Amino acid sequence: MCVASERLDQMQDPELSIEQAMMDYKKLGYSDNWINQRLKSIEIRKDLTDQWKLHNVEEGIQYATLTDIIYQQWAGKTAREYKQFKGLKKENLRDNMTNEELVLTMLAELSTTSITKAKNPQTLGENMQCAVDGGDTINTSVH
Repeated sequence: MCVASERLDQMQDPELSIEQAMMDYKKLGYSDNWINQRLKSIEIRKDLTDQWKLHNVEEGIQYATLTDIIYQQWAGKTAREYKQFKGLKKENLRDNMTNEELVLTMLAELSTTSITKAKNPQTLGENMQCAVDGGDTINTSVH
């Protein structure tokens, strides 16, 4: 089957895209548990970025800034520093996280989503504070 045809099928039935992602991760040697965590992390990230869209955050640099704040709060590193720490070049950081790292990232992003919904920030600065508070939930609940 050609790629274009597969893509059209996936657009008609998005579950096919998820199944393809699962097969791809499986071929790369990931465990079923890790794959499930990764797929859940994608869902949680999407919920967060949906909130950011609703709260006047622009895609691109502003998303990256808020993501860096969340990582900085729970991991002590920006996304770039985290990638360097893991020895990654162009690889996806989350695809190279352990189950624990994925769970901590999900908890920080889920917390940020909840805080954003509750506080209804309208400026980048207000969204940044929500990101700080969301990332901090890891420190208060884990450490």
